[in-house]
Amino acid sequence: MEKNARASTLPCPLRKLKQRSGNIPIPSSTIVNMRINLWIKIKEEIHTMKKISALALIILMGLFLAACGCTDSDTTKIDVNSTQPETQNNSPNVTVPEETNSPNTETESENHTQTDSAPKKILVAYFSHTGNTRVIANQIHEKVGGDIFEIVTVNPYPTDYDSVVDQAKQEQEDNYRPQLKTKVENMDSYDVVFIGYPNWWGTMPMPVFTFLEEYDFSGKTIIPFCTHEGSGLGRSVEDITELCPQSTILDGLAIRGSSVKTAQDDVSEWLREIRMTE
Repeated sequence: MEKNARASTLPCPLRKLKQRSGNIPIPSSTIVNMRINLWIKIKEEIHTMKKISALALIILMGLFLAACGCTDSDTTKIDVNSTQPETQNNSPNVTVPEETNSPNTETESENHTQTDSAPKKILVAYFSHTGNTRVIANQIHEKVGGDIFEIVTVNPYPTDYDSVVDQAKQEQEDNYRPQLKTKVENMDSYDVVFIGYPNWWGTMPMPVFTFLEEYDFSGKTIIPFCTHEGSGLGRSVEDITELCPQSTILDGLAIRGSSVKTAQDDVSEWLREIRMTE
């Protein structure tokens, strides 16, 4: 039993030799030499494996560095291609106009700044029959300041709705100009004039036509606004443009008559859009 246990603990080559030799005793020197040779072989295999591992590691590092080199190269090409055309295409446009037009550009810039910063005198003029347009006019006046003026006729319009509708229609068909009771004494001093009115039969009431024809609006900025019940500004902007061809007409505002008391936000947004307020 002891011999069998010892035999089982021998290395594989020794066990094979023991099996072949049967009961013939193996010299101890032979066993030692075999163990030494086996150890040397194992070390050689380990050394070989280390070389292979080192070589594989070197190859992997080389591939990694090569990949990094390719990435850097592609990035550089992208940077060059994205900047060169801009320099080639834009440099003439930047330098030539500055050399040629710099005096004019500076003058225009100075004038533009002076125009924007210079205070503009504002008039909010309106015609109102039921009071809806007056509400919007007051909202505008609160936002932009300036003066406010109501267009009033010498002969008041009837209070009955049907009578007003009929009279307004007849005045439009006759191209009639109602006489105004009120007058702006210093119209020449205003730079910006808001014109407010209800939409009657698709355009302004005829008293507003009278108002626009009584004064010279050349060089002024006219800003229309109206109240309506579904027709918006109608053709009133076209009529204002025809009556005041030398004026600048900005985008107008149309508010439903039933919504005038809650129109503050719409008025404020509109004034910002046309750059009358910040």
